[in-house]
Amino acid sequence: MVTNEVSETRPGGRSGWLSGLIGVVIFSGSLPATRIAVQEIDPFFLTFLRASLAGGLALALVLFCRQQRPRAQQCLSLIIVALGVVVGFPLLTAMALQHVTSAHSIVFLGLLPMATATFGVVRGGERPRLAFWLFSAIGSLLVMGFALSQGSTVSFTGDLLMLAAVVVCGLGYAEGAVLSRELGGLQVICWALILSLPLMLLATYATMPENMAVISLQGWAALGYVSLFSMLIGFIFWYRGLAAGGIAAVGQLQLLQPFFGLGLSATLLSETVSPLMLLVTLGVILCVIGSRRYAQV
Repeated sequence: MVTNEVSETRPGGRSGWLSGLIGVVIFSGSLPATRIAVQEIDPFFLTFLRASLAGGLALALVLFCRQQRPRAQQCLSLIIVALGVVVGFPLLTAMALQHVTSAHSIVFLGLLPMATATFGVVRGGERPRLAFWLFSAIGSLLVMGFALSQGSTVSFTGDLLMLAAVVVCGLGYAEGAVLSRELGGLQVICWALILSLPLMLLATYATMPENMAVISLQGWAALGYVSLFSMLIGFIFWYRGLAAGGIAAVGQLQLLQPFFGLGLSATLLSETVSPLMLLVTLGVILCVIGSRRYAQV
């Protein structure tokens, strides 16, 4: 039987930061890819189909690696992970991207470190110092200030959906990180996807469009990315990083995600990245430097 990576995820491990950074780089392509996909695919069908494809891959991976089944008491945590990152975040962001641009939605991800750290305290028992919260709050306020400064370009519905997505994602990240200390990041995301698979398959069938031939190659490629990388591979690295380096500390790496994501939006979608967007992104990057120093008591 293949062993999991629990032994490699000791709190404070240096590998946690590298694994977390790889996860952030992978996730940075999620919203641009989702933006491409929802132009041709219904957001509900997209959410259920990507989870079904990722769940099928996760099942094959678990069987191939002969991973142990989670214990009964671990299943509740896996359900929380599934509701947060398998269903909640993908669905809410897909719905939001019908109202806002990818570049605009990506900036909201600057709020994720605060949400993740908060749930890290609640679910993971972490106790960052006061200075950590100050830096994290400054980063979050920069992002919120940017959103409010956009005036008529802001979609109230889209922004609310993105804020809700941030909350459920932060919970899913923290819960998965705590469980990764027992199971390992690979098993956590795989079993969360597997638990969701029966319901996701039924929902995929129920929301399937009559004519899927109208979906372009670009749309299928975007679907492939969010299924394979955003739903599976990225989480293997991300949960491993959170478990090894600490939820609050490594979670601040998410402040880098808007930087990568805005660049992808400009490159792939020809969306305008304003100087203000760049200034906000640079500001939150500076915040991760300060918050990292004070993440541990």
